[in-house]
Amino acid sequence: MLPQEIIRHKRDGHRLSAGEIAAFIGGVTSGAVTDGQAAAFAMAVFFNGMNRDEAVALTLAMRDSGDVLDWSDLPGPVTDKHSTGGVGDNVSLMLAPIVAACGAYVPMISGRGLGHTGGTLDKMDAIPGYISQPDIALFRQAVLETGCAIIGQTADLAPADRRLYAIRDVTGTVESVPLITASILSKKLAAGLGSLVLDVKVGNGAFMEKSRDATALANSLVEVASGAGLKVSALITGMNEPLASAAGNAVEVRNAVDFLTGRLRDRRLEDVTLALAAEMLQSTGLVSSNQDGLRRATETLTSGRAAATFARMVAVLGGPADFIEKPEKYLAVAPTELVVRATTDGFVSGIATRDIGLAVVGLGGGRTRPDDKIDPSVGITRLLPIGAEVHAGDALALVHARSPSDAEAAAATVLSAYAIGASKPAADKTVMRRILPRG
Repeated sequence: MLPQEIIRHKRDGHRLSAGEIAAFIGGVTSGAVTDGQAAAFAMAVFFNGMNRDEAVALTLAMRDSGDVLDWSDLPGPVTDKHSTGGVGDNVSLMLAPIVAACGAYVPMISGRGLGHTGGTLDKMDAIPGYISQPDIALFRQAVLETGCAIIGQTADLAPADRRLYAIRDVTGTVESVPLITASILSKKLAAGLGSLVLDVKVGNGAFMEKSRDATALANSLVEVASGAGLKVSALITGMNEPLASAAGNAVEVRNAVDFLTGRLRDRRLEDVTLALAAEMLQSTGLVSSNQDGLRRATETLTSGRAAATFARMVAVLGGPADFIEKPEKYLAVAPTELVVRATTDGFVSGIATRDIGLAVVGLGGGRTRPDDKIDPSVGITRLLPIGAEVHAGDALALVHARSPSDAEAAAATVLSAYAIGASKPAADKTVMRRILPRG
């Protein structure tokens, strides 16, 4: 089939067959489809959309563009979660070891930061020696020995997605729901999962700011994953404020270690982490109900078994053997700290969460170009949550920067991101609703 004919069909609003989609994605993988043709295809999908069957076909074609992992030799269920991204979202670092310590296997293939949102892979790179992009043999060894491994996408998993995403990124077609859906799910299906739980963020710190858009994406992901034969569910969770009290890379890793060891657990972060853990355990059949999953995940966390699993994972993947006991010995520390202080009395009534994420990027903790190097030491900690009472001069947050000028610029952004009101606002629900496949 000629690529231009497939593009023309979608441009004119026609439904593409599974064969047409497979042929086009085969050309994307082999190079027979040019960048211009791939861009035209993405734009045609952006404007005309895809129905469920087309999106399933696109997802499967992208999955089959590379290797598909097989975990059938493992003595337990294989599961994972995917988050659509937020600020202070270090959930994966606690979630994978919690679920693994409960008896599941979690081969978690994660991504790097995108825009104002942090990337799980960038956080793991803050741990000295940790091999975040191992070969398949080491990946399998880590999953078998520890129950979980948090790594990046290898070159052999869904290579069509890597090329198509790079083209979408520079052609204004990133926001297409069918293309987002296929991009996310092709990688997860290539990972050989038995079940998947999706964490779809909504709010001023999420890519989907409006509830209807987040719901549309969650429904698309759930329906397409189910159509591709994967057991799936989704939770829609709030991102109108940073999830953890830290935003950055090394600072979020330290926050995760504190969470696992019980030194500090931010309430909203705990709510989301345990809700996702319960959902994953239920999806694997290791528990019979969501309530039982919450109980088991909580016991695993408080007993220290999850912390021990995280420590083993870090060591097997090349990190320090005593990292969980001495994170401060290994994590980079920024040379400059600056307290952001409230200028008035009242209660934190709102946070421009996206601006907090952009402040971290401005400090050097994120990328403005794909080849930018990240400074793992910079970030923001002690972020007060919505509802906190403050007086003029009280600390709203602590900036960690490379220089005083960087710190002052970030502090100004953080200060303007905080709204202080006269009365305490009503608390938002962190976990808003659960979405299952129709029927």
